[in-house]
Amino acid sequence: MTTEDQIRFKDGSAYERYMGKWSQLAGEYFLDWLAPQAGLRWLDVGCGNGAFTEMFIERCAPAGVHGIDPSEQQLAFARTRPALHAADFRQGDAMALPYADNSFDVAVMPLVIFFVPDPARGVAEMARVVSPGGSVSAYGWDMTGGGFPYEVLLAELRSMGFTVPTPPSPEASRIDVLQGLWAGAGLEAVETCEITVQRSFQGFEDFWATALGAPSVGLILAKMSPADTDVLRSRVKANLPAENAAGQITCTARANAVKGFVPR
Repeated sequence: MTTEDQIRFKDGSAYERYMGKWSQLAGEYFLDWLAPQAGLRWLDVGCGNGAFTEMFIERCAPAGVHGIDPSEQQLAFARTRPALHAADFRQGDAMALPYADNSFDVAVMPLVIFFVPDPARGVAEMARVVSPGGSVSAYGWDMTGGGFPYEVLLAELRSMGFTVPTPPSPEASRIDVLQGLWAGAGLEAVETCEITVQRSFQGFEDFWATALGAPSVGLILAKMSPADTDVLRSRVKANLPAENAAGQITCTARANAVKGFVPR
């Protein structure tokens, strides 16, 4: 099994709890920053289970929506969302988008760019399918800067000597790399920003059960001894923020965002 296979999501419901909520938290900020007009043709590259797609449909009144993702299981979940009944979802590759040139006004890539083996090719494909004057944008967790929502768990696994699968291009979501990718694709008026979001869990058990929704972590834990699992739980709990008076734990994550425009 390859690293890419290990960290590919195939369960839309599990993704919703594990990452869908985080995606929407960051997506709210991202859409405010993007400030798109209504009535545009949107493409969601790496749409997954439709968490972000649903958000921009409700907020941005698009004229049309297409989504593409490598996981048919994720797309099946997306199709169950009532707000997405009119969206066109296809299984496909971000590096070879199955659309003609100038098909869209907006192309977005939410929490995906570090999963693309050749990020430059993925950005070039988005630029190709967007019409002149249209926008190409993305946001992704600051993987190499510790911004991933469950970094505390991954860090403890690494400290215990376990090999944690990483996405193919973890550096792609750095601010400087994003700037270079967008400029390299010939996009204009390139801007970047940092997005910091917080999410509250109903205590440690809620955080733990949610974090285990990651396929890679689940595979590791399945091979761990009960003693190692207990040690891991204790270490993670000790490094999480303290519970508040209501027993909640509030965690912070950080993403980087970029936007640019196809030359007219």
